Amino acid sequence: MMRVALAVRATPRASAGMRTYTRALIEGIPRVASDIDLVAVDAPLLALPLALRAARADVVHLPYLEAPPLVPRPYLAMVHDLLHLRFPELFSPVTAAYWRTVAAPMYRGAARVVVSDPRVADDCVRLLGVARERIRVVPLGYDPRILTAPPWHAERPYVLYAGNHRPHKDLPTLYAAWAALPDDLAVDLVLTGPDEPAVRARWRRERGTIAFLGEVDDATLAQRYRGALAYVQPSLAEGFGIPMLEAAAAGTPIVASTAAVPAILGPYAQRFAPRDVRALAARLTALARDPAAARARAAAGALVLRAFTWDHFASGTAAVYREFAHA
Repeated sequence: MMRVALAVRATPRASAGMRTYTRALIEGIPRVASDIDLVAVDAPLLALPLALRAARADVVHLPYLEAPPLVPRPYLAMVHDLLHLRFPELFSPVTAAYWRTVAAPMYRGAARVVVSDPRVADDCVRLLGVARERIRVVPLGYDPRILTAPPWHAERPYVLYAGNHRPHKDLPTLYAAWAALPDDLAVDLVLTGPDEPAVRARWRRERGTIAFLGEVDDATLAQRYRGALAYVQPSLAEGFGIPMLEAAAAGTPIVASTAAVPAILGPYAQRFAPRDVRALAARLTALARDPAAARARAAAGALVLRAFTWDHFASGTAAVYREFAHA
C-alpha cells in the first residue's frame, strides 16, 4: 500500500478550480486506486512541513499555490496556471514578489510537476525553468450527474459564461460581441457572479438582456449548461477551464478564445482570437442562425469528452503517484 499525503487546507489565494481539484482527489482516489492510502493533511501553512512529515507518506502532493519552505522532499506540486507570470500587469507588486521568492522556487524544487494542459507545461518550461521530463499532464474532469440535468427553459435563447470576473477573463470582449449581434436576433447573455449594474447600463440590445445569476449551485449550473445556446469562454488564458468541459460534456456548443481552450476540447470548440470582438460576434451569430447544426456538432464532441470524468482524472493522478514512488 502506497501512502500519499495531500495538503488539503485551502489558502486565501485558492480559486474555485483549485478547491475542486483537491476535492476531486479526496473523493476519487479511494474509488479508483485501492493500492493508494490518501491521507488528507489539514494544517495551516506554518505547521504544514511538520504535519506532512508526521504522515510518514511515500508521496507528498501540494495542490495549492502556497507552500512554506522545508516541505518534505521529494514532493510533487500542481501548477494550475502561470497567469501571474504571463500577465504581471494584472497583479500587485506583492504578488509578483511572492512568485519570485516562494512559488517559483517551490515548483522548481518539485520532483514532479503536474499540470492539466500542455499549454501550462510549455509555460512551466519557459517561465519557471522546469525540465520538461519532470512534468506530467493530467486533464481535469467533470461530474457525470450533469448529463441527467433537465435543460433550463428560458424566455429567449441565451449564451452562458460561468466563472469569476477577473481581468484575464476578458469579459468586455464578450459584452461587446453580444451587443454587436444583429438586431433581428433575440439572444440574452447570462453570467454567474455578482450583479454589475454598470455593465448592464453600458451594454444593451433591443432584443436581449444581460443577467447575472450570483452564486449558483451545481444542479442549477448543470441546467443552465444544458439550456444554453452556447457556452462562451473569452479569457486571455486558462489553466484548463472546467466549465468548458462541463458544458461540452452536456452537449452544449463551446465558443472559446484560442488562448483559453484546453487541448482535449480543441477539436470540438469554435474558436476566435483573443480580444477579437468581431470574430466572437460572428461565431455567436452563426450559432443563433442555425442552433440545430451547432448542437449536432457539439453532440459528436460530447461522445468523446464524456470519458473525461473526475474518476478518469483521479486514475491519471494515481498513475503519477505510482511512477513517482517507484522512481
